[in-house]
Amino acid sequence: MSGPSRSQANAAAPAGPLAGVKIIDLTSVMMGPYATMILGDYGADVIKVESPDGDVMRFAAPMRHPKMGAMYLQGNRNKRSIALDLKQPGGREALLRLAATADVFVHNVRPAAMARLKLGADDLLAVNPGLVYASLHGFGEQGPYAGRPAYDDLIQGLTALPALTGKITGEPRYSPATMADRVVGLNATHAILAALFHRARTGEGQAIEIPMFETMAQFVLGDHMAGRSFDPPIGPPGYSRLLSPDRRPYQTSDGYVCALVYSDKQWNAFFRLIGLENEADRDPRLNSIGARTRNYDFVYKWFSEMMKTRTTSEWLQFFNGADIPHAPLHDLDSLIDDPHLAAVGLLQTVEHPTEGTLRVAGPAATWSKTPPSIRHYPPRLGEHGEEILRDAGFTDDEITALIVEGAVIEADNADLNPSS
Repeated sequence: MSGPSRSQANAAAPAGPLAGVKIIDLTSVMMGPYATMILGDYGADVIKVESPDGDVMRFAAPMRHPKMGAMYLQGNRNKRSIALDLKQPGGREALLRLAATADVFVHNVRPAAMARLKLGADDLLAVNPGLVYASLHGFGEQGPYAGRPAYDDLIQGLTALPALTGKITGEPRYSPATMADRVVGLNATHAILAALFHRARTGEGQAIEIPMFETMAQFVLGDHMAGRSFDPPIGPPGYSRLLSPDRRPYQTSDGYVCALVYSDKQWNAFFRLIGLENEADRDPRLNSIGARTRNYDFVYKWFSEMMKTRTTSEWLQFFNGADIPHAPLHDLDSLIDDPHLAAVGLLQTVEHPTEGTLRVAGPAATWSKTPPSIRHYPPRLGEHGEEILRDAGFTDDEITALIVEGAVIEADNADLNPSS
């Protein structure tokens, strides 16, 4: 796809189910931008409001040009960028005018800072009563942690994910993915969509708070409440299957493989292969689903020892023939080059006017009527500022005055030639 302006959008791209929905996106880093990227994929007009310095992820290497880091490029397609200094009176007023005709306003600025700027939910809903005002915070405003700073690593730690890893490995470790940011971003996306559905039926806007800590706590505890699901408790928390030390990719005689022998049918096929078809020849802890679920540590350890007796190729061939769930153990390169992902077209190519050819992971779901799509490349800082303001009814004189004031930062148009 080419990298034209919004008025020259890719004609082949479908409009999407959110075509006509206008979103003011005052988010940065990963959680908020991930949510608004999905909404943009669905067809919404996402106006990314950035500070004069830009989203911090613009600075995350690797990059070809300043302020165009790879993490930024992977999370900000289908958006238009305007750079506003909200500490300037003109910057705040410009944002209010943009929000007056918007459907959604979403931010991940701490509530105290939004209150100082007079950009809280009450301020914006007074300007636009039909607005969906979504706040992505670290912690709910009604609790003692309200207002604290929060980042992915901190929220992972607070919701016990590193501790759970430590129970298995002996050392607490964070997930090597922005787990909290993306899980909370997904929750923000569906909360915004539900609020839009409510507004479509009633005409009412509303304020929504999506807190990271509470959202991730629900995510983790859904697996691990266990005995503390009951009052009084009937046992400790923790889902034993997930915490078994030998639940991991299995070492074979020449590599690793992922497999999950689950049903009795699958276990019986496995037993036949290894010469334990006779139940009497097996440890009784292996002989029924009830016994296996009560003895996960034993079962996974026994299975891991059996897996070392054959090659990866032999196991994959057997699992395929026995219809046992299995997969090779990918690294990042083999994931990117996976033939299934190539066949379904998940990785898409985008032509950028300054960054050249980009590869991005596109929308995963398929739709029969209004599919999501990648219509616009990730914008340069402030690239669409004047266009956005004109769309909102600003005159050329008003735009010039905002630029002179320093409330609107003009885009750097010095390098508009594609990279080699």
